[in-house]
Amino acid sequence: MPSDSMQNQCIFHVFDGLKEGLSHFSQPSRVALVYAVKPDDPVRVYDPQYLLQGHEPKLKELYLDSQAWRADHSRLNNMRQFEVSNQKNLQLAGLISYGGRSRSIDYQMWFTEHHPDMCSTGPTERWLEHAVWLLSQDMANKDIPCIGTSGYVLREYATHAVRDYIVDERSSIIGWDTQIRVYPTLDAVLGISETFEEGAWPRGQLVFAEPVFISEINFIAKFPRFEQPHLKNFKHVRKLLASVEYSERKLISDAKTIIGIGIGKMPKACIFADFRGGHGFLRLNGQLVCSFFDGKFHSSTRKAKLVQVEEALLESSLESQEGNTLFKIISEIVHNAQEHRYGCTIVIDLNKIPIKTSGQHLEKPLDLRILHHIALAKALSMVDGALHIGRDLHLHGFACLLDGPAVPGEDRSRGARFNSALRFTAQHDHIIIVVVSSDRPVSVIQGGVALTAQCEWKPLYGYVAAPPTLEDYIK
Repeated sequence: MPSDSMQNQCIFHVFDGLKEGLSHFSQPSRVALVYAVKPDDPVRVYDPQYLLQGHEPKLKELYLDSQAWRADHSRLNNMRQFEVSNQKNLQLAGLISYGGRSRSIDYQMWFTEHHPDMCSTGPTERWLEHAVWLLSQDMANKDIPCIGTSGYVLREYATHAVRDYIVDERSSIIGWDTQIRVYPTLDAVLGISETFEEGAWPRGQLVFAEPVFISEINFIAKFPRFEQPHLKNFKHVRKLLASVEYSERKLISDAKTIIGIGIGKMPKACIFADFRGGHGFLRLNGQLVCSFFDGKFHSSTRKAKLVQVEEALLESSLESQEGNTLFKIISEIVHNAQEHRYGCTIVIDLNKIPIKTSGQHLEKPLDLRILHHIALAKALSMVDGALHIGRDLHLHGFACLLDGPAVPGEDRSRGARFNSALRFTAQHDHIIIVVVSSDRPVSVIQGGVALTAQCEWKPLYGYVAAPPTLEDYIK
């Protein structure tokens, strides 16, 4: 068994690599570990960024009030040296977890944040699963020069996590007998996503179907067997995508060549690559797996969840139905701006009598519950200045100018929209402002404060002292 110092170093390197890797795949992410090295050891907690804060009662119930989590020692002794027995997600609110048992570390459960804009938790669970295996391996190896290797692996694990999740899901659908190799398929998706044609990003759907199910597809055009373009020829595939842009048609591939163009329902276990210009989405059996942009895979749905807006509306004096409708209106306008990559500002006015704003007013406010009115509001959001939307679900003005005296917390790097919103909300009560930047970040501002501001977590040192026991952590 490794020394305490070496145990702590093993934990730190896996922890650090996992945290950094998940922060690039998703938003900045915290990580925590609950573990016991030997069967009779007290359970310890490594949580330097307070991810588990607020979950102490549940942790106490699981690990202190009950001993059910402890393993059958005889079963562990019969396991092979590097064998890991997996422990599933504990289903704690707002967290994703995955753990395991092995001969080298009796129990470990890793936790990370369940961000609201995730396409799927599957790849992240596979990431945590690999962290379990690597920590077990490091504890068993006792190889000091190689301790940091696991951290490097976990830092760059995004493609592998997506691949592992797809392989597991497809095997549960059609079994292990498959001819599609997932790694080359993912490489092709990223390669095609970065290939321009006459200066334009790729658009359209490319479907990877299991060869035995190809006969189930309704082809409207099929290429002769010896003239089928190779998937590795990204430029050729990119040209062919033009034939399925903005349509229900799909390019069909067996993960080696492009077979033809199909339409209608696709067979089971198909992998869908949905190219949408500068980004795209990967789906399996129609379910979102992840997004891709900038040559990498990410967990984001690329749609702001606007959790802070939803919470503010719930806390307001609005009736529940009115609040829900207003939230849907705001979400539609924000998502449209994100999809078309332009910046805009939305003033949500919860005053019973809307405040006066300087801008273009309307003779008669537009009822945004009417379909063509909200379509017009989306178009008007592209005009310089802010949309002014009241609690009555009407658009009262557009191209509105927002200003006020300087306030603490202004950030010159964020531009005029952001700082004007800070100033305006500091001067007016019952106002929420949503600022959408052209490069996609969304800020929610109220009372002169950005509610979406991310906390900068303190840096971690390379040496870790012995983590506290769960009992001390709770105290």
